[in-house]
Amino acid sequence: MLLILVFWTIIFGSASNDPCACLPPELKRGEVVSTQRKLNSKILSKVTIKQQLKQMKARCRRGKLVDEHGREIYFYRLQGCWGNPPADYQEILDRQSKELEKLRKKYHVIEMTCNPDGDVIS
Repeated sequence: MLLILVFWTIIFGSASNDPCACLPPELKRGEVVSTQRKLNSKILSKVTIKQQLKQMKARCRRGKLVDEHGREIYFYRLQGCWGNPPADYQEILDRQSKELEKLRKKYHVIEMTCNPDGDVIS
């Protein structure tokens, strides 16, 4: 029985199938994916990677993080949180848009906010 469990873990991922076990090493389960400020309020809701993966019914499959439909998940950290944008900011955003379009054809892309604190940048 133990041999079957070891084989299952090697081939299909962890026995508990914790999707966070398949996160790329540079990402942590508590990192913020998105924030939302309530209207005229300082109340800020933050969605973490762990919460996002649970909502998506993500799982580990063969060492890769996939959504409920078996499509591989890709985390993309957005650019554009500039107090004073660089001179070529529009080109940077255009390039980002093209990259995202290309990635969406192959992956389920999770766009991570460039401002995890949710503070207004002016």
